[in-house]
Amino acid sequence: MRWLAFPKMALGLTLAALAALALVGINEAGYRQSHRALAEVSEAQRVRLVLNLLMQNVVDAETGQRGYLLTGEKRYREPYDVAARELEGNLAALRLLYAGRPNETERLAQLSGHVARKLAEMDMSVRLRSEGNDDAWKFVITTDVGREEMDAIRTIASGLILNSNEALLQGQRQIAKSLRFARVGIALVALAGLFAFFLYLRQTHALRLAGERQQLALQRERNALEDEVRERTATLAELATHLQEVRETERGYLARELHDELGSLLTAAKLDVARLKSRLVEAPDAIQRLQHLNDLLNSGIALKRRIIEDLRPSSLSNLGLIASLEILGREFAERSGMEVEMVLEPVSLDESNQLTVYRMVQEGLTNIGKYAQASEVSIVMKNYSNHVVVEVTDNGEGFDTQRSRPSSHGLAGMRHRVETAKGKLTVSSTPGRGTKLSAVMPAKAA
Repeated sequence: MRWLAFPKMALGLTLAALAALALVGINEAGYRQSHRALAEVSEAQRVRLVLNLLMQNVVDAETGQRGYLLTGEKRYREPYDVAARELEGNLAALRLLYAGRPNETERLAQLSGHVARKLAEMDMSVRLRSEGNDDAWKFVITTDVGREEMDAIRTIASGLILNSNEALLQGQRQIAKSLRFARVGIALVALAGLFAFFLYLRQTHALRLAGERQQLALQRERNALEDEVRERTATLAELATHLQEVRETERGYLARELHDELGSLLTAAKLDVARLKSRLVEAPDAIQRLQHLNDLLNSGIALKRRIIEDLRPSSLSNLGLIASLEILGREFAERSGMEVEMVLEPVSLDESNQLTVYRMVQEGLTNIGKYAQASEVSIVMKNYSNHVVVEVTDNGEGFDTQRSRPSSHGLAGMRHRVETAKGKLTVSSTPGRGTKLSAVMPAKAA
């Protein structure tokens, strides 16, 4: 499902990328068209401005000429002189603006000719007036040359102004067209972008649903595996408990067999040796042999007793838990040479839990003897209202509880035995500071 969603998501991303590229292209095209249109509008405005200035200067020159001709005062001639000088600049500016435009250049040449002839006519009349030749300048004024040239100038200038106005309108129309194109293009790109965003949201939603379904499937598989692990763990725990019970049963059976069968055989053999020894008083060598055989039988009887106690402590059923722990601690102290301190309170435990406590203390002392290298050991059993606490502590080298040790299987066995009895075993140890085994067992109901 997730792999099928990738092509659709790629389609949405492709549409978004194409929309972005189209938007950039439309923006660039609109910018260039608008830039060209603005340049044309600006040029048309400059042309119209220069033409208006040219017409204004022609009118000012004619006005100054008429004033000077009528009054003869030089102050009326100054506007004429200024306008005449500026007309050359106006014509030069128009030549630059019309460069590369043959039609306008031709009409500008005609306009320049008419302006030159108009200026020549006005200059002649002004010069004749300044020389005092009144009849001559009046004759020049009465002719239609100046009026005709002025009409031609107005006609050509008006045509050029109309052309500039048309160019101005064309530029404005081009700008409006670019804006409309940009508006439509941006609207289409926006729609494409919204469609791509819709596809993206749709595929994101689909991916999220697929992810949720996958998570649910994984959760179901995880729950199934956890259930299977719990079942297997419970099965193994039951099997371990069964094996432990079978082991204790076999130990009890073997202890009884050793006590009944082997014990009786060794005892009978010892009695026979005693009888032979009483009859062979005059044979010292035979008596010595019988004594050695008697010592061997005593050692065998002692070994049998120790094996029986290891297999199934008879003191536990005959003397009780406290006496059995005291015997266990005293024998450990004799074998290991360690000082064993015991603080044992009377407790209320059923037979199976008493055996669990005994085996826990026995396994703890065995581990201390093998690995702890300790000099002092303490065994504490305290009775509380609803539980019993049993602690075995040494002052040995300790170990890191996070790392496995050769005795880890023994600890695992102790923990399983205690937990099977509905108790809890805690192992506390620090390298160089000894080890403490603490078991909390439920007390026997009154």
